[in-house]
Amino acid sequence: MSASRTKFYLDKQNSKWLGVCAGIADYTGVEVIWVRVGTVILTLAGGFPWTLIAYWMIAWMASAKPNGLYETLEDQKFWQGVRSNPARTTRDVRSKFRDIDRRLADIETAYTSRNTRLADEIDSLR
Repeated sequence: MSASRTKFYLDKQNSKWLGVCAGIADYTGVEVIWVRVGTVILTLAGGFPWTLIAYWMIAWMASAKPNGLYETLEDQKFWQGVRSNPARTTRDVRSKFRDIDRRLADIETAYTSRNTRLADEIDSLR
């Protein structure tokens, strides 16, 4: 797939108007309703012309999200986590690999040791 999964896209499939709030929600992993409520509150709290200008600029500059960017919901959550904190994501992956490596080492030790009970079980399976 040529589309970058860490790039900001307008989400036209879940949009109400131009897809900016839905795109922000998709990019950050926050529920879209909270992004919309925050935008309305920001606009009413005194950011009236600037909020609309920023909204239109984002809608003009950003591209639409490609269809099939994420295969599964788990894939979408993973990429949202990468965008929000790549160092944490790298640390989590490294921790999982360390755990898998430790478990494989334990299996290798059990398999290569002189454990006659294990050898008898393996021979009985053949």
